[in-house]
Amino acid sequence: MKIKEFNWGPGLFLIIYQTLLLISLPFYFYYAPPSWGMVAVSVVLLYLTGLSITAGYHRFYSHRSYKAKPVVEAALLFFGSMAGQGSALRWSFDHRLHHAHVDTDEDPYSIKKGFWYAHFLWILEKQKKIDPKVVPDLLRNPLVQFQHKYDFLLMITTNVIAFFFVGWLLDDYVGAFFLACWTRLFALHHFTWFINSLAHTWGDRPFCQEQSAVNNYVIALLTFGEGYHNYHHTFANDYRNGIRWYHFDPTKWLIWSLNKVGLTTGLKRMDAYTIKKRMVLERQQLLLDRVCDLWYVKKDELEKTVLELSDRLVAKIAEFNKLRDDYRAARREGQERERLKEVKLELAKLKKSLKADWRLWIKLSRNILKLKPLNI
Repeated sequence: MKIKEFNWGPGLFLIIYQTLLLISLPFYFYYAPPSWGMVAVSVVLLYLTGLSITAGYHRFYSHRSYKAKPVVEAALLFFGSMAGQGSALRWSFDHRLHHAHVDTDEDPYSIKKGFWYAHFLWILEKQKKIDPKVVPDLLRNPLVQFQHKYDFLLMITTNVIAFFFVGWLLDDYVGAFFLACWTRLFALHHFTWFINSLAHTWGDRPFCQEQSAVNNYVIALLTFGEGYHNYHHTFANDYRNGIRWYHFDPTKWLIWSLNKVGLTTGLKRMDAYTIKKRMVLERQQLLLDRVCDLWYVKKDELEKTVLELSDRLVAKIAEFNKLRDDYRAARREGQERERLKEVKLELAKLKKSLKADWRLWIKLSRNILKLKPLNI
């Protein structure tokens, strides 16, 4: 990297603070080990600042996947400043470019340039000037503009507030500095950077094979639910990353909970059958490629089965969506109860048929993926 291309402010800050922390932290743990209370408070602060990035900078500002009341927005920006990841405006600008140009040279943190570049080194490069055409909505937001203008001052101020509050609360200012502020900042930075590096490296791609983004449950545990990254890159406007009830996604739970008390509205979520359709189309090509690698099976029969079943599923999903739209329109128009009941019965019948075909598709997929090419 050329000197003139080095991002001096953030670059020096990130290098110096991490180096000093790694040198001094062992001495802190040896001479003044933290109490369990300090550990608990630090974890709480880690989650408050982490969720401000995932629920705020990412899903709210970058993707507009829901609407928030001013008090929620103010809290997200307060803890977002404490997270030390720049302003919401700058963060969202870079992230929108990432989605628009993923895995290309125009991607600000492209994994194609290497794991460590995507994880950290991209921050050391001189930043692009913010293009108003990319973030016009955020440029009209006075709260976002204020935070962007006083970004560095707000980062220092919010962390000083956290330091004095935790130090006073637990009567441990040394622990407040080392654990609640310094180590928490270090952990959060790397947890967030894992989304750019690990979440484009280690995992599976059930929704989109063409991009590097992957799904990985372990990464979700470290990134406040952002580990289902292949889904996110496929359906970026969904307020969820983990779409199953058992998926670890505290960001989704926070947004949903705030919605239940009226503090967030307009939660965007992708229709379940549209998700299934995408999964079928992605898995179809994967299965056909696997069949082509096998010489000890009847390829023509397997290919025919894959194509017939996948095409049938896609057609039924399209029919189901149309029928459901017709039913909703009929209800709005106040059509006769008998007609509504008739359409509802058709929906139930089609839904049952879809479930049966979906089970067949899952079974077929597992059986084909178990087959291995024989090396001669």
